[in-house]
Amino acid sequence: MNLAEIGRAIQDIGICTAVRESTLAYPILLSTHLACIALFGGLILVTNLRLFGWLLTEIPAEEVIRGLRPWKQAGLIVMVTAGALLGASKAEEYLTNPFFQIKMLLLAGLVVHHLYFRKRVYRSSPLVEGPTARAAAALSLVLWVGVASMGRWIAYYDPPKIESSSVTLPPPTLAGQQTATLSQVATYAK
Repeated sequence: MNLAEIGRAIQDIGICTAVRESTLAYPILLSTHLACIALFGGLILVTNLRLFGWLLTEIPAEEVIRGLRPWKQAGLIVMVTAGALLGASKAEEYLTNPFFQIKMLLLAGLVVHHLYFRKRVYRSSPLVEGPTARAAAALSLVLWVGVASMGRWIAYYDPPKIESSSVTLPPPTLAGQQTATLSQVATYAK
């Protein structure tokens, strides 16, 4: 089974078909996904800029992170749910899209980032500031900008077209006859 066949099987699931074929569901989910990206992305940016020591420096980083955490968690849940429904509804198209594949790899990188830095930075008490926190912030920004960029680029991918040839070739030659050269075949096709 190749990726297109797997995607077709996923998008043929009832809810995925309903989302894809609805005049309202897909645009509403897309708008929700984008709104959550804006909310979640802004909160991630604030967190990372605080870890760099460039924003809200009068508030302890631990307090900023703790205060934004429930909003980031809610935004993430809605964003991922909407994104999963969008992706599943067009899975055949998306699974073969290299920008979608890169986006999924970057999201996997964010999971690893979260697992690695969760106790080392984001939930350490007291919060670790300095090189480790700045490294976590820099990596987070790079990964999230990559995810957002790849998500946007998905729409601009045109899969390669397989053109069927309508050229009629001359009949095969018999033994002893001269065979046609490539240029003769090209001339014959015109």
